[in-house]
Order: sequence, then C-alpha cells, then structure tokens
Amino acid sequence: MLSSFCDTAFSSTGNHGEVLGTSDNFKVIKALALDDIADLRITRNAPLRDYTRFGLGGPADLLIDAPDEVSFSSAWQRLAESGVAIEVIGGGSNLVVSDEGFRGVVLRYTADFLRQESAVHVSAGAGAILQNLVDLTIRLGLHGIHTMTGIPGWVGGAIYGNAGAYGRSIDLSITRVRFFDGARIREFSNPECGFRYRESTFKDHKGWIVLSTELELLPADTAELRDAADSIRSFRDAKYPPSMKCAGSIFKNLIFSELPESVQAQVDPKVVREGKVPSAWFLERAGAKGLRNGDIHVADYHANLIYNAGDGTALEVQELIGDLKARVRSAFGFEVEEEVQYIGF
Repeated sequence: MLSSFCDTAFSSTGNHGEVLGTSDNFKVIKALALDDIADLRITRNAPLRDYTRFGLGGPADLLIDAPDEVSFSSAWQRLAESGVAIEVIGGGSNLVVSDEGFRGVVLRYTADFLRQESAVHVSAGAGAILQNLVDLTIRLGLHGIHTMTGIPGWVGGAIYGNAGAYGRSIDLSITRVRFFDGARIREFSNPECGFRYRESTFKDHKGWIVLSTELELLPADTAELRDAADSIRSFRDAKYPPSMKCAGSIFKNLIFSELPESVQAQVDPKVVREGKVPSAWFLERAGAKGLRNGDIHVADYHANLIYNAGDGTALEVQELIGDLKARVRSAFGFEVEEEVQYIGF
C-alpha cells in the first residue's frame, strides 16, 4: 500500500507571540538585521503557492531559506524573540496554505547533503530531496527505503511524518536524528524519536525542527533494487501523475484494531493489509469518487485523492475535506484524519 506524499511542514510552530500586521512584521524584521546572518536567502511577499504541490494559497510576509544549522538557529532565535509568527516547512508536498497566506515568516532549512558514512550507513540533511536519497541507496546497493521511490518532498518531512510505502516506513532504517528544539541542537536515537504510523515525536513537539539523520541499511543487489523501484514508480506515477497538483492521499489509512467493532464487522478482510484499512475504502462507500468543489476535485479513480484541476482555492479544499469527513462520519460513525498540514488558517 502506498503512503501519501511525505509531510511538508516538518514542524509547524504556530505563534511565538502576538501576530503582527504585515507592515508591522516588516518593521520588526528589518529591525532584527537578519542581513547580518550569513547565507540567508530572504524573499519578501513570497507566493507560497509556488512552494506547494497543491499550487494554491496566498503569500507569506517573508520566506527565509537557511542552508546550515548556524544560520537556521540564529534566524529562528531572533524571530522568536520578536513576536513575529513563524512556520517551518519543507518541500511543500503535503501542505495546504490559506488563500490569505501567512502573516509572518516561513522558514525552510535547506541543507541537502547526502553522504555515505560506511558500507551500510548514509546521512542526509533535512533539506535533501527524498528521491535523491532513495536513488543514492539504490546505487550503493542498500536495501531499506527503495519502496519510497516516487514519494515527493524532503527528508525532513519524511522523518516528521514517518513516511513510507509498501510495508516499509523510514523509521525502520533510521539510527539517529539531529534536530533543533528552539533553544539548542540535540540528537535522538531511533527509540527516542517516538515513531509510529505517520507520526513522530517531532510532530508532537511543534517547535522541534529536524536537521539531519543517519540511516542504517542492508546490503542488496543493485539491479534487484532498481527493478523493484522502477515497478513502484510506474504504479505511483499512474496514480499520482507528476504534473498533477495534489498532496497525494489526503487522509491517513486506518488501523483496523482501533476501529469500532461495528465498523470492523463491515470491513472486507481482503482490504486489510498489515493491520491497516485504506481510507479510500470508506470514502468510496461514502460516495467520494468524482466529487467536486470548484476546481478542487476528488479523482474518479481514487476516493482518497484530491487535486487542483485549475485555479482551485484553499477554501475549496477545506470545504471538500469537510464534506468527505462528514460523509464518512454519517456512514460509519467515526472520523477520518487528514495527512495534510495547514498554514495560515
């Protein structure tokens, strides 16, 4: 079973004080002299639709790209002290931005290094494209994350949301994660990361920002890994065409044992895989396929895929998601939970 796209907002911090107006934000930020921090890339009135797979949403007052730990932590600390609202995002693959945008500063940690540390260990910066990491492990003949081929987004988001596909999630290969907790840089071993299905301790602690990770993988035949990855990629591209403006699967799959007994009794045992039931199974029976709200559509071939067919809006996404949740609640008596993250709502 394929996962959704890996999470985009690998930490959403919310406000660190009073939310200021746009002009006030600019005055405060200018007074912080962020230009003194080396290597920051600062974009004013940044159109966030250009930084998300959905291709919608309004601007952020500022978008700041920080390429290393020193510049990121320095920028964070100055902004946090200022009262300006801060959000941290990654590759934008699993993000819905408000049509009004975000009144504050959006930070991105863009360190994208990939390194082979030993015969079976590789390390990656949180800003590395996940596909590039997958491709590296395949070239090195290392088994563990090849099933994640085709999942867009960055490594940091994959860790934040414990991305995975075909029975494997990234936590199975992680040995340690380096992160910024808002005050200092720390490092956790795998057990300390609190990984579970599409969750992690970094998702629980909204101010904890993933910086890098080390993975331990297993030796394997490169050709076999490549063949398996190519097969997965073909299937995934048919389901989620690269040009489609979407965030992958909108809702998390359901853990069968956690469903009400009355619902468990309705589920076809054939659709239960590795203890999970696809949300699409419930959505399809609730009449989701082909639904539309303006330019935001549910795919007619997959009930858990919402895409932007043209000039859709975040409000239309929000309304359609609300409709789908209400349909499942009415039909089955429980809530489906989104995988997408929200900014500016």
